[in-house]
Amino acid sequence: MSVTLHTNLGDLKVEVFCDLVPRTAKNFLALCASGAYNNTIFHRNIKKFIIQGGDPTNTGKGGQSIYGKYFDDEIVDVLRHDQRGLLSMATRGPNTNASQFFIIYDKQPHLDSVNTVFARVIYGFDTLDRMEKIPVDGRDRPIHEIKLQSVTIHANPIAESDS
Repeated sequence: MSVTLHTNLGDLKVEVFCDLVPRTAKNFLALCASGAYNNTIFHRNIKKFIIQGGDPTNTGKGGQSIYGKYFDDEIVDVLRHDQRGLLSMATRGPNTNASQFFIIYDKQPHLDSVNTVFARVIYGFDTLDRMEKIPVDGRDRPIHEIKLQSVTIHANPIAESDS
């Protein structure tokens, strides 16, 4: 299962781990399909760490899951924060997954067993490189807007199994 995140800096093609983290995958894909991520900004960008987005309010403080406000973590031992380009849910603590997610720029083992890994970049590492190079202010907010303009869903087995 894959989607393409179309940003103003280029495309990121992402493989979603539907079989390993089904609730998280369903949430992400449903938000993609609904347009919830369209024209949202990446509001946090820290070199060698992460870029964070997925907040429809564009404040870094908003977002809701398809299950209501939050849903539980899906921590899977084989999904580690062990390579550039992994997508993981951004949370406020245990079991507070909503709509926000981040993409890691480098290995982040301290996030293992804390945040749910649900996808990986399979194409567009040049775009990820451009994102990481955008300068930020003192609060890690990009000085030049990084926008997720739209999402293309290439195949959605979650939707197909629900029908």
